Amino acid sequence: MDPFALPEAALADYLARHIDGFAGPLTSQKFKGGQSNPTYLLSAASGNYVLRRKPPGTLLASAHAVDREFRVLTALAGSDVPVARGLHLCSDDSVIGSMFYVMSHEPGRIFWDPSLPEIERDRRRDFYGEIVRVMAALHQIDVAAVGLSDFGKPGNYFARQLKRWSEQYRLSEIERIEPMEQLIAWLAEHVPEDDGAVALVHGDWRIDNLIFQSDAPRVRAVVDWELATLGHPLSDLGYFCMALRLPRNPVIPGLMGLHRAALGLPEEGEIVAAYEAASGRRVENWNFMLAFNFFRLAAIAQGVAKRAQQGNASSAQAVETGRMVPAVAALGIEAAGR
Repeated sequence: MDPFALPEAALADYLARHIDGFAGPLTSQKFKGGQSNPTYLLSAASGNYVLRRKPPGTLLASAHAVDREFRVLTALAGSDVPVARGLHLCSDDSVIGSMFYVMSHEPGRIFWDPSLPEIERDRRRDFYGEIVRVMAALHQIDVAAVGLSDFGKPGNYFARQLKRWSEQYRLSEIERIEPMEQLIAWLAEHVPEDDGAVALVHGDWRIDNLIFQSDAPRVRAVVDWELATLGHPLSDLGYFCMALRLPRNPVIPGLMGLHRAALGLPEEGEIVAAYEAASGRRVENWNFMLAFNFFRLAAIAQGVAKRAQQGNASSAQAVETGRMVPAVAALGIEAAGR
């Protein structure tokens, strides 16, 4: 029996009681993405919806917080950051086997390859400009005004994140990976002083976590808020710019080795400058920002590998993702300038 299959009849009955206007029957189809929290398209008599759940099985205590995702969706409704509408959060594990929430289905285009092969060369910069614009808008959200002032601990973000992800990595560790050990040590020695900057950060700002309008370089919805918290805004910028340094691969396609100018794609310095202009924030400690994000990506990949070993990873690419850990950590050391 597929551990990720949904009990469609029982789920339809439940949603009919909890979402205004919902009518079954429904069918479900799991999206190929969502390695951490399985995500499904629900096709019902009343229309399409999206369900996102915790995966089944033994999980790390602080991971897969779909309730936090739902809180962000409701907080950002009507803001300058486009999101799907949060419709219902279910904390009763007996309904489908784990906590889940349902949100509106936002049709549009998702780009899995940051080189944007589907887009004409002369229009690709427009999409990158839009990505940076929405990122800056996110970091300018007044967290107190939207009810998220307690969504994370303000201050010393990088020191706390380094501690948290090091602990998560150790819990998921299968074997010793020397580049990861070197990267953790370097980061611990180079944590920048807290500059007081606090913003709502997404935590996984990749091009495939943005749904664009089908006919324009305009973001329709930002998705996958599992790693969102109160943190330093430059962490999102560094995470996004990792794509320029990651190799071409089927799991997280990067742009390493591509002639970006020939493809009509912006260089890293142009992205940083665009963010500075849109946010009014100066970008500093750039080597650390990049190295930190490579470390965090490697730690996340290690968690996926551990779940694959345990048999409860939600993506067919989980094993391949785990194999990336040494290479990603090595890129972090390179970004650090060692």
